[in-house]
Amino acid sequence: MRTGLVFKYIGAVLLLDSIFMLISAVISWFNGMDSGFTPLMLSFFLTAILGIFPLIFVRRKEQINAKEGYCIVTGAWLMSCLVGTFPYLLWGGEFDMVNAWFESVSGFTTTGSTILTDVEALPRSLLFWRASTHWIGGVGIVMFALAILPALGKTRMTLYRVELSTLAKDNYRFQTQKIIRILLFVYVGLTFAEISLLRIAGMEWFDAITHSFSTMATGGFSTKNASIAAFDNVWVEIIISVFSFISGLHFGLIFTTLIGGHNNVFRSEVARYYFIFTVTGILIMALNLWTTNTYTTFPEALRYSAFQGVTIISTTGFATANTNVWPPLSIAILFMFMIQCACAGSTAGGLKCDRVLLAAKVFKNKIRQQQHPNAVLRIKLDGVTQDDSTVNFAMLYIVVYLLFIILGTLICTACGVDFISSLSASATSMSNVGPGFGIVGSMDNFSAMPDIGKLTSSLLMLFGRLEIFGLLQLFMIKWWV
Repeated sequence: MRTGLVFKYIGAVLLLDSIFMLISAVISWFNGMDSGFTPLMLSFFLTAILGIFPLIFVRRKEQINAKEGYCIVTGAWLMSCLVGTFPYLLWGGEFDMVNAWFESVSGFTTTGSTILTDVEALPRSLLFWRASTHWIGGVGIVMFALAILPALGKTRMTLYRVELSTLAKDNYRFQTQKIIRILLFVYVGLTFAEISLLRIAGMEWFDAITHSFSTMATGGFSTKNASIAAFDNVWVEIIISVFSFISGLHFGLIFTTLIGGHNNVFRSEVARYYFIFTVTGILIMALNLWTTNTYTTFPEALRYSAFQGVTIISTTGFATANTNVWPPLSIAILFMFMIQCACAGSTAGGLKCDRVLLAAKVFKNKIRQQQHPNAVLRIKLDGVTQDDSTVNFAMLYIVVYLLFIILGTLICTACGVDFISSLSASATSMSNVGPGFGIVGSMDNFSAMPDIGKLTSSLLMLFGRLEIFGLLQLFMIKWWV
């Protein structure tokens, strides 16, 4: 493996990170040189130096193999999370090394969990940096870089194939270069649309921008301690809910819907399942919250269940209510949302609707096969016949995914954390959702978690965002031979 070539492309991603640090520093300058200016400028120089050295000293080579592609993608994510700690560590406050690492990983993986007990104590420049880590990580660090790097020939195709999951590729019927442009077009376009609508709804420009970054990335970092509840604005909640739901759809389907293509959101069975599952869960929660007198009227119960339901299933993770005090049925539905989440090809995490729907079809086919042993049964998803390797890998992924949640729960409980908090912290981290239950509830944070619990949760965030096997490659020693 050509290590120098791997570092070269990781360096290009670090330069992208440094640009957003510089933008954050400029925001500090416009806000009277707040306390984030020096940490951000120093971080910019350090990250830029780390990024530019491989570009200068490594000879230009276009072709990379699959092994190098895995290392570039995984290395880019890990190094971005590492340099993302620089502004936090240099600023100080609640950020020690563990907390800064947790916050950085949570940002880039678009999880949105935080260790901060007082978010509003951060200067605007650092709040913008936090939101920027969401926006960079939402569409994928490497995918974002590919969209702005010069033409890379087959290198671009290799990195794209590593970064995007197999299920996500099915709804892209275009060449690699066009797919990357589509991703960025939809992502940036929807971000600007949400910024405009939030401003019209009454948010300040700064809050509108940072919350749009978080929404489109399905992240969850807010500029307020009480998250979206601080605004107490039903129009803001509706706008964020709509864009959170849209962000959970396959971006290829969104694009083809906008241009009037045949393969669109309205014809997709995965999108249809996502919609029905979400609406059904929200209505059941609303009835449950109303009948248990958690909220006095059905419209009020619907308002809070809709917002929490959409932001959890889309993995955005904003909050307007303390879900710890909700009745067990509503909590159970939110937990189901937290495990499954939205669609492949979106910025959402979790198991994805595609895999859950695929698992249901495998189960149905197994029953039919027992009734008709000689029948040849094919499994289709959105009209695409799934080969055995894809189906088997999806089933394996579900099993390993749940095993990782169990392992995370065991580690956290061994550190003295109660079971509900441990289970929900592991599930919300693995699914890149953000809020859990117990001490990590929607109106709480991860500050009460022990350091081992924070490190375990941050590792689960990375495994969830890189869909497990990409990150696991680094631990498979024989793979390097």
